[in-house]
Amino acid sequence: MTALRLLADSYFDGGVLHPAKDGPYLISVKDGRIDAIGRRATEAPFDQRAAFVMPGLVEAHAHIFLDGGELDFDKRNAYLNAPKDEMLRVARENITRNAAAGVTLVRDAGDRYGINDAIRAEQSGGSVVVRSPGLGIKRPKRYGGFMARDVEAGGDVVPVVADMAATADDIKIILTGIIDFAAGEVKGAPQFNEEELRAIVATAHEHGKKTFAHCSGLQGLKVAVAAGVDSIEHGFFMTPVILDTMVEKRIAWVPTVSPVHFQWARPELAGWDANTIGNLRRILDGHAEHIGLAHRKGVELVAGSDAGSPGVVHGAALIDELFHFLEAGVSMAAVLETATARPRRLWSAASSTIAAGERADMICFDASPFDMPDILRKGARLV
Repeated sequence: MTALRLLADSYFDGGVLHPAKDGPYLISVKDGRIDAIGRRATEAPFDQRAAFVMPGLVEAHAHIFLDGGELDFDKRNAYLNAPKDEMLRVARENITRNAAAGVTLVRDAGDRYGINDAIRAEQSGGSVVVRSPGLGIKRPKRYGGFMARDVEAGGDVVPVVADMAATADDIKIILTGIIDFAAGEVKGAPQFNEEELRAIVATAHEHGKKTFAHCSGLQGLKVAVAAGVDSIEHGFFMTPVILDTMVEKRIAWVPTVSPVHFQWARPELAGWDANTIGNLRRILDGHAEHIGLAHRKGVELVAGSDAGSPGVVHGAALIDELFHFLEAGVSMAAVLETATARPRRLWSAASSTIAAGERADMICFDASPFDMPDILRKGARLV
């Protein structure tokens, strides 16, 4: 039997802050599960001490094989033809970066090289668990070639999704293209119409899998919510009406602010002109407004950074995403929930709630982020 006694000044259980005024708290762990939690344990013996304890963080949208710190676009493009061993090396480094930030669960968002599946297998039983969709699904000659398989227009999506579901943790759908920053909009029709998307979602659900859809722009958002995808990824150019439908249908939203924010913060890297920089700022301001509105309306917000995109470094970028939520008016408790209990509940993943009887998946900080938010940027210690 393995045992641990962790004394914490305060802790966040995945939904609620247990404040220092009622502490310290003795969290007793036996054989990987929380055995008991004692309050005002001022005289209790302990094995480890921490100022603040919370569940391990969840990164809901990442590309584990991509290096977000690589800012040379020629090198990024060349890397897509790199040997598998090189991609595995990068992915393993990204796992280490996630662990240093306190991330214990990563949902990969697709790659065509099988790196996500390989790392999932490697990390089975490890400190950082990986969920993998394998390949996503898209139309030929449309956006998403580095992360999805093609289904010909008019082709039956049902057998394709059934095949994906055999090995995928979740089904990734590439519904729209990306934002044309110079034009300030998403161009092109959605890759799947409502009927096709409904078939994808229904087939995924029949096989016990949730769906998450790469989607931005009003046209794509309308199709996504009408078809009932489980989660909208990115979701730029959101509207209040779409948010109302998401509440009604319990559709989650992973807003991934970080990639667009980096484009605005470092415009010289892509050579953006003043007009495009202005578009980026307007897009970000609108996104922040709708994130705050989504929270107030009761949309299931989930934190995911799109790590691996240019300037979006694994681990650190998830923390950036939490701060984007804070800046949008979301409270600290609600922000931490978007990266702990909520995604695990939505995905039916192993719980990490800090409560007696639950699995022990905890991280420690040297101060409480409720008092000192920047402590989240200092790195976490895995228990």
